[in-house]
Amino acid sequence: MQDIKRRVTKNFLVGDVGVGHLHPISIQSMTNTDTCDVEATLTQIKQLAADGCEIIRVAIPDNEAAEAVAKVVQGSPIPVIADIHFDYKLAIKALDNGVHGLRLNPGNIGAAWKVREVVKKAQDKAVPIRIGVNSGSLDKTLLEKYRGVTAPAMVESALQHISILEDLNFDLIKISLKASHVPLMIEAYRIMAEKVSYPFHLGVTEAGLGENGSIKSAVGIGTLLAEGIGDTIRVSLTGDPLPEVKAAKVILRTLGLRKKGVDVISCPTCGRTQIDLYPIAKAVEEKVADLNVPLTVAVMGCAVNGPGEAREADLGIAGGKGEGLVFVKGKVIKKVPEDALVEALWEEIQKYIAEGV
Repeated sequence: MQDIKRRVTKNFLVGDVGVGHLHPISIQSMTNTDTCDVEATLTQIKQLAADGCEIIRVAIPDNEAAEAVAKVVQGSPIPVIADIHFDYKLAIKALDNGVHGLRLNPGNIGAAWKVREVVKKAQDKAVPIRIGVNSGSLDKTLLEKYRGVTAPAMVESALQHISILEDLNFDLIKISLKASHVPLMIEAYRIMAEKVSYPFHLGVTEAGLGENGSIKSAVGIGTLLAEGIGDTIRVSLTGDPLPEVKAAKVILRTLGLRKKGVDVISCPTCGRTQIDLYPIAKAVEEKVADLNVPLTVAVMGCAVNGPGEAREADLGIAGGKGEGLVFVKGKVIKKVPEDALVEALWEEIQKYIAEGV
């Protein structure tokens, strides 16, 4: 498999997580709890981290949240980024309380001296700042200049914010250019990739619910990652953030950018299929969901072509009429009844892992 050549960027740390082309692409999410409810926030962060989230963002809408984030940082197993809008004092307090990153736009903070105060504090603590430009929040002057929301308008907005930080000799900068319209988001990141060498945080904002949101995100994020663009990612879904992490892991694994976890491949079925493949594939997916080892497992509907079509899988099963084959590295090792296929495969997976995958 040919590796994706990533865009060369500046590299730095967000907490203990490396960001930039020298480091693995990291998965990010955002809590939807009240940050002041420290217990609920930490419970959600720990659930997300257990599922594979590596950086978490929390909302800091007021002084109470900026105070509470100190305990969140202390209890979080992963780096915490504070989401700040407009109030420089909240950024200062969040930095004093140990956050590992800021998400803000310096142009929205107000007077130049306020920006300097935030940047000086971030510089002293070596805390990166993510400049986040969304298509829905562009300045009116840019909307007039470009006659609406365009990729060049988004890029110019980001460059304006970047210049404020660069003028203060601050370069621990990460950039996001999110839009709900996928072609717009893709174009904006492509243009920006030609202009700066800062790492990018990828996402399709307001992607929507469940399956539709995941697909929309996979198209936008996946297109850019396949071109070597992107250093951290978030799949933004409405509701519980846990599915965001699962979708992000699939995107990275599909592109060969993440080796952890099991990749289940299954055929689309056809007239040759003689077993009830869907529930079998679903059961296999559920069995391996919590494994954090690099495995490819195939679930095929045809006993004649299955092992051959899935020869690149580490293990797999292929169905026949009322029975099926279990194979390892393309070699058939046993034939079992249909209702025993899942357990037989699971037994071989455990053995395979024990022998040192």
